[in-house]
Amino acid sequence: MTRESAPELLVLHAVRVTGYAGTPVIARRYGLDVARTEEVLLDAEARGWVEHTSFAGTGGWSLTGPGRAEDERRLAAELGDAGGAEEVRAVYRGFLPLNALLLGACTDWQLRPTGGDRLAVNDHSDPGWDAGVLHELAVIGRALTPLAGRLAGVLTRFGGYDTRFASALARARAGDGSWVDRTDVDSCHRVWFELHEDLIATLGLDRHAEP
Repeated sequence: MTRESAPELLVLHAVRVTGYAGTPVIARRYGLDVARTEEVLLDAEARGWVEHTSFAGTGGWSLTGPGRAEDERRLAAELGDAGGAEEVRAVYRGFLPLNALLLGACTDWQLRPTGGDRLAVNDHSDPGWDAGVLHELAVIGRALTPLAGRLAGVLTRFGGYDTRFASALARARAGDGSWVDRTDVDSCHRVWFELHEDLIATLGLDRHAEP
């Protein structure tokens, strides 16, 4: 039976997976009340787990080092209580080959090698090239669906990655290619980055030590 996460865990973890975001975005990540989210963030700030910074007229929350450690401690305890560690590890092993494909597809979206420049920027003037990348993303999306279902079967907070990815891909296929790799919208790349961060945080792994 899938397990619901405590709101306090969800707020702290939303800061982790979004990387840097304002209170409304953090609340929206797991469908939480904005006012309650602000209370939890202020409490976490007092404990030294998060910090609020402003840049170029915008502000947002990010985790501190102790905050990352606290987030991982809570995630490990939750996963242990749910009895789903082996399932999440198995899904992660299935995720890694798809991750390599996703990174390759995003690179192909940004670059289109020519005879004289293998790092030539993709100006999206070749519809066949772009269609090939979108097809690859669709293959990845179909492979993600069962993995996302297995994760959500352990913890409800894992739900939605596959549908968010599919929604972004649909926008890209409809003509707005920014939904492939933009970082300021729920693009294919952003959704995938959040899932990757979610998995390594939940399992207590080091992203830089991956195979």
